[in-house]
Amino acid sequence: MKAFIYILKAFRLLFAPGIKRFVIIPILINALFFSLWMVTGFYFIGHFAAWFPSWLRWLRWLLYVLFFLTSSLVIVYTFTIFANLIAAPFNSLLSEKVEALIKGKKPDSTNNLKELLREMKRSFLREWEKIKYYVPRAVLLLILFLIPGVNIVASILWFIFACWMMAVEYTDFPMDNHKSSFKDVHAFLRNRCLTSIHFGFGIAILSMIPILNFVAMPVGVIAGTLFWLDHKNRHFRVGGNPENI
Repeated sequence: MKAFIYILKAFRLLFAPGIKRFVIIPILINALFFSLWMVTGFYFIGHFAAWFPSWLRWLRWLLYVLFFLTSSLVIVYTFTIFANLIAAPFNSLLSEKVEALIKGKKPDSTNNLKELLREMKRSFLREWEKIKYYVPRAVLLLILFLIPGVNIVASILWFIFACWMMAVEYTDFPMDNHKSSFKDVHAFLRNRCLTSIHFGFGIAILSMIPILNFVAMPVGVIAGTLFWLDHKNRHFRVGGNPENI
């Protein structure tokens, strides 16, 4: 249950003094991506349904429902990974300010644009590392879906992998701020695998709930930062200087 407590605490910090200004842009990016996806989908469904004979027009609403449910899965499994590519610099800054607040320091709001520009290139490169980690494993699982009998197990593996990726995605921001490598992020989560998957599961469910999915990204960043801060002293780094964690 502790994995879910981080998410509940993140909601409490979402609009905390000194933090809320760093939350707005990730929320807007998430809402924009989600809205564009839904509007585009509904537009094409409407055009497609126009070809139906009058006695099949009732299927139009069924298609809308199926599209919404499918979209929820797409957002959880794939969409979030690529949305974070755009929001990465803002999420890194949000994680940094949350950590400062937790440690009893007032988040510094000066030179935010300069900080953002400095971190932008590094953040994009880090997101690219996560995408390279994600894509081959996702492709392998999709291939398993094509094998009769095995596809039942593949569904379970796909959901577990999605939860794992959520944990990877949002724990990476505070660790990257401390210059930990992506290998270190993987080792940190692997050492507490069950808790990590539970944490990712909570974020995945949040991403599937209408309206709340707009805040899933900043909540994930804040919760991932809390998760890392709570466990970092119990983790021995794979390589390099342990003080960097």
